Amino acid sequence: MIKNIIFDFGDVFINLNKQVIHGNLNQYNADELPASFKTWCQEYEIGALSTAQFLDKINTLFPEITTADFIDIWNEILLDFPKHRMDFLKEMNTNYRCFMLSNTNEMHLNWIINDWGEALFQEFKNCFEVFYLSHEIGMRKPIQEIFEFVLNENNLIASETLFIDDTQENTDAASKLGIHVWTIDPKLEDVSELPTVKKELFL
Repeated sequence: MIKNIIFDFGDVFINLNKQVIHGNLNQYNADELPASFKTWCQEYEIGALSTAQFLDKINTLFPEITTADFIDIWNEILLDFPKHRMDFLKEMNTNYRCFMLSNTNEMHLNWIINDWGEALFQEFKNCFEVFYLSHEIGMRKPIQEIFEFVLNENNLIASETLFIDDTQENTDAASKLGIHVWTIDPKLEDVSELPTVKKELFL
């Protein structure tokens, strides 16, 4: 019986366009992004680089792109947040312990708060017992330690816990700890379909 649900954020609640950053950088002859770009993105995502430090490094790669333009490019990955998902979350929150576990960086978080408005964001955040963001806890999925951390910090039993994410390597890592998983396909599935898709876990 599931008692706890750990949710990812992007492409679970907020829709994403994951190809847009690379596509937009192509305009600046960045067909092949250097390995350092991915490394810096991951360091930024765990808070090892501040926003200012990250933007300074980006400027060394793309001196022709203004900081303001890059921020716009960076945030174009973020799309809409369908209202029915908030309604679904509120329903789940009444019967299950709900947690957020997201690889989210500071610039994306700030964009979401500004786009949604502080009131809606706080309403959303308050639906979760704990709101874990990678840049605040210094870890990112798919390392196994991040799942162990969430389980131990909240006294969760893996066999009573479901983790929902759109990335296979993340759900694979959680599954190795005995956590139930749903690798959601954002093109075909919606998190609000959870009670139907995983009905065997909620009987």
